[in-house]
Amino acid sequence: MSSLVSQEQIKAISSLEVAEMCETRHSDLLEKIRGYCVVLAERNFPLGSFFLESTYIDKQNQERPCYLLTRKGCDMVANKMTGEKGIVFTAKYVTKFEEMEQQLKQPMCLEDLIIANAKALKDAREQAEKAQATALEVKQEVQAIRDTITLDPAAWRTETTNLVNRIAQKLGGNENIQVIRKESYDLLDSRAKAKLGIRQTNMKRKVLEETGSTSKSNKITKLDVIAADARLREVYIAIVKEMAIKYGVA
Repeated sequence: MSSLVSQEQIKAISSLEVAEMCETRHSDLLEKIRGYCVVLAERNFPLGSFFLESTYIDKQNQERPCYLLTRKGCDMVANKMTGEKGIVFTAKYVTKFEEMEQQLKQPMCLEDLIIANAKALKDAREQAEKAQATALEVKQEVQAIRDTITLDPAAWRTETTNLVNRIAQKLGGNENIQVIRKESYDLLDSRAKAKLGIRQTNMKRKVLEETGSTSKSNKITKLDVIAADARLREVYIAIVKEMAIKYGVA
């Protein structure tokens, strides 16, 4: 598969190449893109304007999932990056799209133009069908996420903990609980800029100052930090629901 393709003047870069540009694992990028697709579908944005579902053949000759990212899709990925990596990625994908623009401006003979237009039309039709199917799947996934837990203010902590435990069991046993818990906290830090570790330290210090009890201070967990912030609770609940769908325990 060419990493850069044209579909009715829509240009897109393979997520494999984007992962290489970002210096990140392809699997991690796919997880982020799927998260973006959930939000976009929930708000009725056309997924095909950002991400197009596709496949590639790996070194073992196995078909694997990937995405084609449009300029808007690359913009979305870049907006989530900071520092030097974000600058370098932006420079790389902007240059790539400019190269494609130049290719499109090159004159073609009539025969090549007819063939290219026919292929572009066929590819665009196939991608539109895939995009529609993906949008439907994502919407169904969103609904499944919503239905995973029926929450009330008093039960969210118990229910999210139960889901984390069920995911751990699905992966092999209780020894995976801390791994899954860490994944959920890392996602919360990334998505909500929560800085849970700093907040936990501050909360422990405050409890120690107010009570003078080291034991009470040491018992403060990151769940206590989440419980104290309504916005973090909402985001954390959504994250655990998404993880339940991802790991097939919903």
